[in-house]
Amino acid sequence: MTESLPSPYQSPADEVAALAARYRRANGPLMSLVNRFGGQIESQMALLPDNLRRQIEETVFRVLQGAHGVARAGRRAPDLGPRAAPVISAITGAFGGMGGLATAIPELPVTVTLILHSIRRAAEAEGFDPDDPVIRAECLRVFSAGSPLGSDDGVNTAFLGARLTLSGTAVQSVIRAVAPRLAMALGQKLAAQAVPVIGAVAGAALNVGFLTYYREIASVRFALLRLAQTHGAEATLGAFQFAVQPPTLIRN
Repeated sequence: MTESLPSPYQSPADEVAALAARYRRANGPLMSLVNRFGGQIESQMALLPDNLRRQIEETVFRVLQGAHGVARAGRRAPDLGPRAAPVISAITGAFGGMGGLATAIPELPVTVTLILHSIRRAAEAEGFDPDDPVIRAECLRVFSAGSPLGSDDGVNTAFLGARLTLSGTAVQSVIRAVAPRLAMALGQKLAAQAVPVIGAVAGAALNVGFLTYYREIASVRFALLRLAQTHGAEATLGAFQFAVQPPTLIRN
């Protein structure tokens, strides 16, 4: 681990409560809007030819293999603040939707790399080295922790109890597991971008939604991982689950 940023919280309980609030915001009004939009375009996925779906999955697999290297180079770039990435992502998505699928598919590598760069930044903020094989794998697993167009809970915290040892070759196994799920999410995005010009608006909105969601989920995951290393996985996960969804009191 690298040195983490100073924590503004007085106790782990305060931080867990803040993380739970952040998690709820990640799945809040913006994601509700994206989910409604996603429901409208989900049926369009059936209109994509099988060979195009395979092309999307193959593209995502290749991008995930090389995206860490590209994102690593971004560590040397100046940090323009949290608002810069969504702006760049919106511009990229708009460009991708301008020409329909002809421009949307080549835009995929840029979008995935931008999102991964934000995920890596979230890991660094919690004191983790995103080039360590273990953390590289966890960065990639964020992509399978639900999507803005899905109904998953988004923060599968089973990773908290995982062994913090992983070989570099095992990262390829993670990529093979993550790629199909991410390809499905991005395939829905491509379906929304299929109509030229109109797709530019959809591409910009969905890109911002995807990046914001994955970045927030990554921040929650890596903060929980840091707390788990100090206070134990079971205690950390239990406190987080209680903070996210406290039990309902039943009156007699």
